[in-house]
Order: sequence, then C-alpha cells, then structure tokens
Amino acid sequence: MRATVFHPRLATLFRDHLGQDVFRLEPDTIGIAGHEVADRILAARRATETERPTFKPLHGRSIARSEAASVMRTVGSDVREALKREQPRPEDVDLSGEWPLTGHMFLRDMVLGNDPYRLRMLMSRNLELTTKLTWSVIAAGAAFPLSKRAGRQGAPLTSLAGLVADAGTYQDRRYALGMYRRAAAPVCFTVSTLVANTLWLGSPFDPETPNEHLLYESLRLLPPSWNILRNACPEYPAIDERIGAGDDVLLLPLLSHRDPKLWDSPDEFQPERWETLDPDTAPGYLPFGHSSERCWGRHMVMPLAGLLLDLIRGSGLGIDPTQTTAKVPLAGLLGVADIRVTKVRRAAAV
Repeated sequence: MRATVFHPRLATLFRDHLGQDVFRLEPDTIGIAGHEVADRILAARRATETERPTFKPLHGRSIARSEAASVMRTVGSDVREALKREQPRPEDVDLSGEWPLTGHMFLRDMVLGNDPYRLRMLMSRNLELTTKLTWSVIAAGAAFPLSKRAGRQGAPLTSLAGLVADAGTYQDRRYALGMYRRAAAPVCFTVSTLVANTLWLGSPFDPETPNEHLLYESLRLLPPSWNILRNACPEYPAIDERIGAGDDVLLLPLLSHRDPKLWDSPDEFQPERWETLDPDTAPGYLPFGHSSERCWGRHMVMPLAGLLLDLIRGSGLGIDPTQTTAKVPLAGLLGVADIRVTKVRRAAAV
C-alpha cells in the first residue's frame, strides 16, 4: 500500500472541514466546500486581475483579458504543432527518474526545445523559489534583442518566442519574457504534476482503462488547482449570511472532490466511475474551474497528459516498488513530490 502524506495544514482541512459547506478559516476568510454555494459564488462575478492564477499584473502592468486570451491561443498553437510534429515511441523515450521533474523537462523540450537557451531557462522549476530570482533571469534575457531566426539549429522559433522577437525595446522584451514564462511554464508544471499524481494514485493501470478516466480521477483526488480565491465583495453576503461584508472567500475543490455526499467511496481511486460521470457537469468537480470561467489551458493539459501516459504505459514504467510514501507539500500547485518512476517487472502468468 502507498501512503499519501499531506502537509499538516492540508491534513487539517480534511480533518476539520470535510463534508462542510461554509466555514470560517481565518478572521477575514471564509472557506467554501459546498458545491451549491460554490456555484453561486463563482457565477456571481468573474475573477478580477489580482484573483486570476496566471495572468495577475506582470511587474505592475495589467494584463487585459483579451491579451491573456491571445497569449494562451499562441501557446496553444505551439502545443498543437508539437503534438503533430512529435510522435515519440515508448522505446525511444526514457521517462524513468524523479517525477514530476522528469515529465516537466520532457514537455519543455518537446514544446519549446527549438527556442534559444535564454528562453528555455525561464521554464526552470528553480525560479519558483523567489520572485526576485525570476525577474533577475528575465532582466538578463531581455538585455539583447531576439532574432526571429534564432531557433536552435536553424529551426523556427515557437509562436510564443515570436512575441519576444517582436518586442522592440528593453522594457517590452522584459514584459514579453515575463509573459513567456507565465504562459508556458504553468502548462508544463500542471501536466507533469497531474501525470505524477496519476502514477502515484493508480499505477499499475488496468490496460482497459482509458487515459481520460485515469486523469479525471487523479484530478478529483489531487486537484493541482486545489483552491480558488475570491476577494470580498458585496455580492457574497447576499449569497450566504455566514459570509461577512469584509470576508475573502476561499473555494476548496480539494474538499468538494472528496465530499461523501457527492462521491461513492470518496477516498478511493476508482477511474471506472467516469464511465457514467461527465466531468463538465459532475457536482462539486472543479479541476479546471467553474463553467462560468473555465481554465484556458485545459485543452492543452489533457492531450499532453494523455501523451505522457501513453509513453509511460507503453514503456512498462511505474512507481518504484520500494517507495511506499509520498509527501504533498503546501504549494499553489497540489501534487506529490519526488516520486521515483522505474521499470516495473510484471508478475509471471500462472
């Protein structure tokens, strides 16, 4: 048996609030796990620029929704191009090693591998350590213009890198490099984390179970986007009297995804449940946000995660049998850390 060890603050949420709908977390913060209240909260208004997880103001500069949508379409076209171009066979790819890092590096090289080093280094997970480190790397990369012919070995730049090449001034290049990281890094972070979670929760997989069902169930038990913040506003006290006029609201898919009122055997990994459930309409299921404002990256995440699972399943890889515990740290992106993926011997047929 494998044990998933949640950070103490996450474990406390499960212990104290699982099955509740509205509860106080902090003197100025209300937690929401009930799906009906959550639906009404999220439908009341759209996220403001400071509430959006990816496109918050960039170095003090606001990002309009139209620009954010355009950038996501750009990175989406790069992902689609990579999926058309890259059809790796399991025998040609080594995805063994420490996850989610191994998956992150594979995706970086698959989608952005032809971009120059100063752009690809913006994908480093080490930049998550401090904002100052991220902006130091961006400032250095913006020092010199980028040629549209600067792809590795003469290959064309990605469309996302083209936005950097089009920037004429140092300030514009710095902004474009910031957008490069904002748009591309979360895709690779999210996909590699999702696949690592799926491996930990469900492997070895039944060969008859489709990737989509494995991924939907992993998103239920370990949703990478495990909370949704909404700042205080006049609409919320009218929705539920337990919410005060000055209360921020933290919606918690982490809890609604395990609510025993909504799910049979809520703590068990049962991908077969998705044979009859619709991920877009299942009550309380919000891995990509609410129907009023879906995550723009969902149509990139699922195909890339499916590709990685195909390669892993075709390679006979699985969790190192000697690893029996994995920690889930308190982080913006929820997932198991430092799991070991290796060749797994199949039991001989009797």
